[in-house]
Amino acid sequence: MRDAVDFVELVSARTELRRAGPARYEGLCPFHEERTPSFGIDPAQKVYHCFGCQASGDVFTFVQETEGVDFREALELLAERYGVELEREREDPREAERRRRRERLLALLARASAYYERYLWESSEAAKAREYLQVRGLGEEVLREFGVGYAPSAWDRVLMASRRGGFANRELYDVGLVQRSRGNGMLYDRFRSRIMFPLCDARGHVLGFGARAMREQQRPKYLNTSDNELYHKGRHLYGAHLARVHAARAGTVLLCEGYTDTIALHRAGMRNAVGLMGTALTADQVGELARMAQTVLLALDADSAGQEAMLRASTLAAKRKLELRVVAMPAGTDPAEIVHNDGAEAMAALVEASVPFVRFRVERALDAGALDSPEGRDRVIDELRPVFATLAPSAVRDELMQLVSSRLALSGGLAESLLSAGGQRVTAGARVSAAGRVAGEGADQPQSGERAGTEPAAATALGRREDTERAFLALCIASPEEGARALAELDVEESFSSERLRGAARFLLAGDLRDPMHGGSSSGPAGEGVEPELDRELKALLAELVVEAGREQPDPAMLEVQRLQLELASVDRQIMRARGQESGDVSALAERRAAVKGAFDSAYGRVLERTGDKEGAAAEA
Repeated sequence: MRDAVDFVELVSARTELRRAGPARYEGLCPFHEERTPSFGIDPAQKVYHCFGCQASGDVFTFVQETEGVDFREALELLAERYGVELEREREDPREAERRRRRERLLALLARASAYYERYLWESSEAAKAREYLQVRGLGEEVLREFGVGYAPSAWDRVLMASRRGGFANRELYDVGLVQRSRGNGMLYDRFRSRIMFPLCDARGHVLGFGARAMREQQRPKYLNTSDNELYHKGRHLYGAHLARVHAARAGTVLLCEGYTDTIALHRAGMRNAVGLMGTALTADQVGELARMAQTVLLALDADSAGQEAMLRASTLAAKRKLELRVVAMPAGTDPAEIVHNDGAEAMAALVEASVPFVRFRVERALDAGALDSPEGRDRVIDELRPVFATLAPSAVRDELMQLVSSRLALSGGLAESLLSAGGQRVTAGARVSAAGRVAGEGADQPQSGERAGTEPAAATALGRREDTERAFLALCIASPEEGARALAELDVEESFSSERLRGAARFLLAGDLRDPMHGGSSSGPAGEGVEPELDRELKALLAELVVEAGREQPDPAMLEVQRLQLELASVDRQIMRARGQESGDVSALAERRAAVKGAFDSAYGRVLERTGDKEGAAAEA
């Protein structure tokens, strides 16, 4: 067996190797995260060793560790992969019987799968199913790769064909291909008039089926094989046998919800995609994801069920040190629809723009919270406190802290205090009255609209998107020269979501950011486009921005990150508008988004590098 294994080919499915000597290949270790190669193999001796994490072994150990199997299963996997027939000696009779039964049941399922596939492409009855799949943008080539088929409407086709093939009724029943009538106990085909999706294990063996109804009023819409001695729905991921190699090489696995989503993503070139098969994510499935790659991209539906699945994924992934990123799916869409309607490039752009799960969780709490009242903001703070408790001091934590302080209209220092483990609840009214005093409205009297813990209209009227834009303007004031350039690079009308903030941006752009309160006047050239009745509100807003800017350290690098974030949000809004129009073309916008996202990642990377350098210098000191 050992001689039959091409060790370079085997290991290359997990990490990219390069020759490093006459009897050595090296690459990044597949067992731990690293940036420079410390992992090497000897292709002749067929052994490996990592000088970083000290992992080592031979071909069998490698398969055991990467596939999560025992020695016997590793031996069988290698034998199947390299066409070696195993000879079993002194096998326990009961174990031999179980093995022969499993092999026979697998053969029965493989035979049924081949029959369903043939029926899909050759029968006139399946024409409607072929049309449905074509409308979904799924071509014959990729459907054949996944073994998709069709179950005829007749009640006994599979039953009779399997009997003729020498299989017993009990075997058909045990693998879920037939069921008994409640009336007379007669057997009949379980799957009829349905598109059949074979459900396979990691080696590609068919273990069961997922079946979509094609007749009107046919219930349930999806009918799956019930759990049995071969198939356990909570242990497997759809398409894992096809995605495994691609996920290992990419270092990421893309998780979606359904069969057609998975197939569509593969057709679009995202060959590392797997599906949940309509089940809640389980610990076994997370283990399967971990064996495929260390980074999981969650492309789940934007509905509540999809978001709850993401929260469950985070809990399970934390135990395996998996990195989770969220692919933001537009509401009411799934990957298959995006690929079919907008093209592979649009879906690829969404994947490229994935965000860390912790950012998704923070944004989810902010979007779902009642931010128009102090009590609602306090509840959001309570929800986010455990999230921030898991974050070590870092640029990511700092960015999220700024996001929260901006959206909740809190100063950076107060947000930090409230989100710390021992933070105390503080209503937001006190912070707003301070901004009014800076504006010269009087330190001892409540402001207009401020009664019994409520906030002035200038603050309560600001929408959720405005808070991020307001944080950007504060950074512009904190770094006047860079801020003026950053403002000039934005389209004020497109980048700011309210007339109030557009007015503030125009005022600052026309004046002098070093003296923002007196850089212009609403009645002069700098105030063109600002209605007179907004003067007082504009003044209060500018005062708030000045106070916030005073709490910020001048940081041109972070300013650039924030500017690009606004531009990304602007492009996202344009994409959503284009999708709502019949003639809307999002391909150009998706390309622009990818370009802006690339610039954002570069700018953010520079911030991270700078932060790391400062921490290193502090450590040396």
